[in-house]
Amino acid sequence: MKIQLLKLVCFSPTGTTKAIIQGVARGINQSTVELIDITRPDARIQPLQTSENELLVVAVPVYMGRVPALLNDWLHVIKARNTPAVCIVVYGNRVYDDALLELKDILIKCGCKPIASAAYIGEHSFSSSETPTAEGRPDASDLNHAELFGRKINEKLLSISSVNHISDINIPGNYPYGGVTELWSVDFIAISNECTQCGICAEGCPVGAIDSENNNLIDMEKCITCCACIKNCPQNARTMKNGLVKDAAIRLNKLYKERKEPVFFL
Repeated sequence: MKIQLLKLVCFSPTGTTKAIIQGVARGINQSTVELIDITRPDARIQPLQTSENELLVVAVPVYMGRVPALLNDWLHVIKARNTPAVCIVVYGNRVYDDALLELKDILIKCGCKPIASAAYIGEHSFSSSETPTAEGRPDASDLNHAELFGRKINEKLLSISSVNHISDINIPGNYPYGGVTELWSVDFIAISNECTQCGICAEGCPVGAIDSENNNLIDMEKCITCCACIKNCPQNARTMKNGLVKDAAIRLNKLYKERKEPVFFL
């Protein structure tokens, strides 16, 4: 079957998930591509509609073993009409638990027909130079794998005559889903005098938790501990305070040093 449009949907506060989905797109090599980055809150207002002659690729990071809860409302109102779809999750070298199965189930309920799925590794959001976890990933090997996955998707599309010939994909996971959907609400960000109030942190915050007029003000009830503000600060003015999140970063660094590799399911 032929696809007229490739739609890429990603949520990527620190850029790792976006890098993976773009690698997959290079492998699919479709001439007409639309990127829908739903990282910012204003990008999650307009619902998505797709049709049978499009290929929808959705990539999200794994939060506590699950699809990020803040995306549920937007993902569940996707309006698809037998749209072939690819599900991708990106995790920080720990485990992806049931997140990939959950994403597949969400897209099926929206009217999609999953044709492929994959789990990739990205640098953990808690990773730092002091306590690195999957540092620098996705790396060249990961992105080559993503392109290969994209080519496999394209081959599968060309091998079937219509969306009705897409068979179910067996994805590992459990019912009910494990993992945790409630995120920590904790004051964990230290801000030094190096902060110039440039506003990059507020602009990039996926939940609007940082005051645009005073970047030192953070709404911890909104914060999803994605650490985008720490990683994206040009002055390195934001770091982790001692406490719950830093302790977790230390544990991750100790327990998950062994490199994990991406996998795909077709």
